[in-house]
Amino acid sequence: MASNGVLLWLMFSLISIGNTALINVECRAEHVGKYGQHSLLQCVYKPSQDAEDAQLDWVEWKKDEQQILFIRLEKTVAVPGFSLAEPSGNAANRNVSLLITNTSVKHQGEYTCGVGTDSGDGLGYTSLRVTAKYNKPAVKFDPKTRTLICESDSGYPKGHLRWFDENRTEWTKSSKMEALETESGLFNLSSHLTLLTGSTFSTYTCLVFNASGGKEEEGTYTFDATQEAQDQEKGVNQATKIVAPLLVIGSLIIGLLLLSLLLYKRRSQLARRFSTRPIMSMLIFAYLRGYPQPVSTTEPNDEKGEDQSHKDSQA
Repeated sequence: MASNGVLLWLMFSLISIGNTALINVECRAEHVGKYGQHSLLQCVYKPSQDAEDAQLDWVEWKKDEQQILFIRLEKTVAVPGFSLAEPSGNAANRNVSLLITNTSVKHQGEYTCGVGTDSGDGLGYTSLRVTAKYNKPAVKFDPKTRTLICESDSGYPKGHLRWFDENRTEWTKSSKMEALETESGLFNLSSHLTLLTGSTFSTYTCLVFNASGGKEEEGTYTFDATQEAQDQEKGVNQATKIVAPLLVIGSLIIGLLLLSLLLYKRRSQLARRFSTRPIMSMLIFAYLRGYPQPVSTTEPNDEKGEDQSHKDSQA
């Protein structure tokens, strides 16, 4: 009895496998959809020669293993934005492609198409990659910071901005780029390129490249001769504003040092004059009052010597 059960199970399994193989679902491996437009995921089912008269029973679409569309007879269950590209009521119509309206970033992913007929079932697989072209970049110049600013928005996937001058020399390494992801999943790009005084070219170009490295859009900023001369003059004036106060301060410091030195010398001279003035005053005062002048001590000795010699001679 056990062997009979095994044989029956094998027989039904072979029949099921045979019926499944009778229906093939063929889909393109990958589809590319544009943001905001309709996307068509193309799939058809093809019965084998042994199931040419197969009647369609149901169609099911899944995205990332989540059901988004199911049709069986007159019953349709679908997530808003998804539908079959063509009606499935006609048995001769074997197109089971999925139509996505108003494609967005969230529609990107892996898809499965299932088909059921009275002769068997089949599965097909495909994927959707969403892209959004970046808008033409707007390039402006901030004279206060001498910075070129390039902005491009509403693109997907994340791209990048590159800078070139009029000679096609690239300046991207000298710039700083930021990518902001919005609620819709799209990216807004911005890049800042600061220019050095005296090294400004007349024209700068900002190019937008997508995630695959392909060029999409570009924007250009051109300096006119008058503006460039004004910018250089502003740079010179700015330098003058910085240097001039330093020169004035330095001159004041030097002047104060010289003045201090002169005052020091003057005080020293006055101090020496005041130190000799009391002696001179005393001498002049004594002379005017008739005070005797100091007598040399050598004269009395000479007189005493003469008196002594005179006494000796008298003796």
